[in-house]
Amino acid sequence: MTSSIGDIHLADVLLVTGSNTTEAHPVISLEMKKAVRKRGAKLILIDPREIELANFAALHLRPRSGTDVALLNTMAHVIIEEGLIDQDFITSRTENFDALKEAVRDCTAQWGEDITGVPAKLIVDAARIYGRAGSAAIFWAMGITQSSHGVDNVQALANLALLTGNFGKPGSGVNPLRGQNNVQGACDMGGLPNVITGYQAVTDETVRAKFENAWQTT
Repeated sequence: MTSSIGDIHLADVLLVTGSNTTEAHPVISLEMKKAVRKRGAKLILIDPREIELANFAALHLRPRSGTDVALLNTMAHVIIEEGLIDQDFITSRTENFDALKEAVRDCTAQWGEDITGVPAKLIVDAARIYGRAGSAAIFWAMGITQSSHGVDNVQALANLALLTGNFGKPGSGVNPLRGQNNVQGACDMGGLPNVITGYQAVTDETVRAKFENAWQTT
């Protein structure tokens, strides 16, 4: 994550995709709900399912499975065409903008609707809400990454943040969530078969000796 859980309440817009956040990350979902209820943040939900967060969403886009990149590239097209980009950020902190612009040149709203099944107007509305936000944060989980084009999905999401300068300021950023609420903590503590606490290799004899001594297992 490029920001923290404590930053969520500072976002004007929350874009959530590929994540049933209320079930898998309940603490984070509570912060999202508070941002919507107490600060008037707008939640854009991209998910074919009618999950709980749909009840808090200003927009719920329900694309056909496997069409994530088409939807996100359509949003990028709208953001570029309508001048919602942060040109200073793009010039100073990114590269290959012209290549991206050319890549999404034909990704019109109607093209996006034809591929994803999401009405063109909804895609345009989502792009405008995200593009006009003072600070916008993107959240995704396994629904985005566990795919044959998972890398493309993540890159397309990162492109939206880069186009609009939503990095490095409060309430912004890109925030990948693990599969469940404490997968990361379990891994940090050594819950993987190939490492001990702190990602130290089981195959390293020096590491094994250190832990045998610390844990008094010899």
